[in-house]
Amino acid sequence: MRGTGAGRRERSGRPGRTRTDYEAATGRIAGLPVRRHHVLLLAWTVLWFLLVEPSGGFSWHYLRQGEELLFSDRSDGGLSLYAHHPELQIGPVSLAVARLFAPFPGHSGEVLAEAVMSGLGLAMLVLVGRTAAQYHLGTGTNHRRLQQRLLVAGLAFIPMWVEVSVRFAHLDDVLALFFTTLAAHELSRGRATSLAVCLALAVDSKPWALAFAPLILALPRARWVRTGLWFAGLVAVAWLPFYLGDLDTVAAAKFTIPNQTASALRWFGVSDPTTPWWDRPAQFALGLGLGSLAVWRGRWPAVVLLGADARILLDPSVYTYYTASIMLGTLLWDTVGQRRLVPWWSWIALVALYGGTLFLPSDPARGLVRLAFVVVSAGYVLLLPAQRRRGSGRRPPGRGRPDGGPGGGGGLPQQRTGRRRSGRRRTAPPPGPRPTAGVQVP
Repeated sequence: MRGTGAGRRERSGRPGRTRTDYEAATGRIAGLPVRRHHVLLLAWTVLWFLLVEPSGGFSWHYLRQGEELLFSDRSDGGLSLYAHHPELQIGPVSLAVARLFAPFPGHSGEVLAEAVMSGLGLAMLVLVGRTAAQYHLGTGTNHRRLQQRLLVAGLAFIPMWVEVSVRFAHLDDVLALFFTTLAAHELSRGRATSLAVCLALAVDSKPWALAFAPLILALPRARWVRTGLWFAGLVAVAWLPFYLGDLDTVAAAKFTIPNQTASALRWFGVSDPTTPWWDRPAQFALGLGLGSLAVWRGRWPAVVLLGADARILLDPSVYTYYTASIMLGTLLWDTVGQRRLVPWWSWIALVALYGGTLFLPSDPARGLVRLAFVVVSAGYVLLLPAQRRRGSGRRPPGRGRPDGGPGGGGGLPQQRTGRRRSGRRRTAPPPGPRPTAGVQVP
């Protein structure tokens, strides 16, 4: 194997030609394991971090309080934490991670946590790119165009990610979305157990992540039960000790927040001053229902967007960090569920939801914009005719797949079975750049 590279350069007649072509096809910089769009997104993240950090850490004290109580011997701490402090709507995994920053003094620990959470946003962009490459494997996808699409969508994603990770310092929401991104990546690779673990960690970080559980249904039907048991078991391991340790923990689920005038709930005639008793169950039911419908339609990349849609539609509060879950949903849809160069939905979400909060002077108008975005985005991803993925030779994701499931595992890697008949010529691969090392190009 020695001298292979030199021999290749000699045959090409131009020294270094192979390396140059490789870098051009993958976007690498000077042979380093870094791509141009990653550097641009890193610079964009640093800029937003520096702009927002002086006024950041708005809710970090809740994480500090929660982790101190969880690991204390106080009567209102330990397994009695949620019974005595229902306002701490933070999962035990998030509190355990917050404990890692406890040794650092005051503001230093807060800034370090904000920096780490900002970095997780960049890691999520890389994961989404690799998920898209895996999802479109064998379809003749132009990976340079995929990188460009990820870059443009990432420019919209980062400002809202900094909002949740730096301005509000909501470690629980950050971890829930990070583990959900990992779950989508594991799903694209057909790893059922890893998918269940990541989804469970998301729910154990923030309970509203339960709306993303329909991702399990995108697996072949034969793997549903085992994956579902893994998911349910890991969720129970994290939450059940609190319910068994203090039966009053059940009251934490009834915690209410003010019903703000800019909420979309107001447009349904809900004028209760606080959270209606039916609101949280309705959020979960709507998110799970829409996500299951998306999988049945062969569109599992829309599950996160639909689950986030259900949250902002029925939540009585309108904090700007809620938009981060929408932005992850549009990011997945624009890069994995679509093949268009311009990620329209990422920018529509940013302008409508964040721009509306900043520039619309009327609370009812803001609520109407939130309602309109949910209706239009959900209708688009669910009702738009399916796009046939060219060049793969596979059936488009949808109903009636022999490998089972509402989505039939649509978009998951399929294994060839049986022997190839003799005399049949192999089909030539589709034209266009191909990934050099697996599907890790983006």
